[in-house]
Amino acid sequence: MSSVKTDRRQKIKWSIRNKISGTTERPRLSVFRSNTAIYAQLIDDSKGETLAAVSTTELGLKGVKIDNSKEVGKKIAEKATEKGILACVFDRNGYLYHGNIKAVAEGAREGGLKF
Repeated sequence: MSSVKTDRRQKIKWSIRNKISGTTERPRLSVFRSNTAIYAQLIDDSKGETLAAVSTTELGLKGVKIDNSKEVGKKIAEKATEKGILACVFDRNGYLYHGNIKAVAEGAREGGLKF
């Protein structure tokens, strides 16, 4: 069963995805936030494959906190530079650009990714 809140986020998500798309040179940085973890993926939509992925559980961090989110952003930027990716398109996945989502973006920028 879906709630009004998740339906609203899904509509926002579709609206965003209609406007942006990741390519091989400039993949999409998609962020997902659950109650227990935060996930970031670099996705090449033209090929339909994930180039790199990081999560707080993978890094051994507990909880969804601003500091942990920033670490996820830095780590995804590190993995991207290892693969030769310098720029990406940010996909907030229907969430507000605030708090943990903003922290992931800031961490990725600090790590060297350009959006």
